[in-house]
Parts: sequence; structure tokens; C-alpha cells
Amino acid sequence: MRVFLLLIGTIALAIGVKFIYDARPIVKKYFGLGDKNEATLGLKMFGFLLSIIGGVLIYFMY
Repeated sequence: MRVFLLLIGTIALAIGVKFIYDARPIVKKYFGLGDKNEATLGLKMFGFLLSIIGGVLIYFMY
């Protein structure tokens, strides 16, 4: 069970960091929204929360 939660935390952290740093190219490629700045901000906030959740999972597994 610990290994599974550690793996989930690592994956969540990696995806969160990817969303933070590559938010604008992801929005341009996958979303056809009118206001790309708001979509980029939303994706960065989601990535931040996802990385916090992944980091907390990793932290409490050790």
C-alpha cells in the first residue's frame, strides 16, 4: 500500500510540475478557448494544487 501511494504521489507531483511549466503550450494545443490567459492561469493553479497533493503524499509516506 505504501508503494502504491508513493507511486501515485510521484505521478501527481510530476504532472503538476508539467502543468505549471508548460501551461501555455498545453492550452494552445488542446483548448480552443477565447481567453488563453485565463485558461493558462487555471491550468497553473490546478498544477500547483496537484503538485502540493503529490508532495504531501510523498512526505507522509516516509
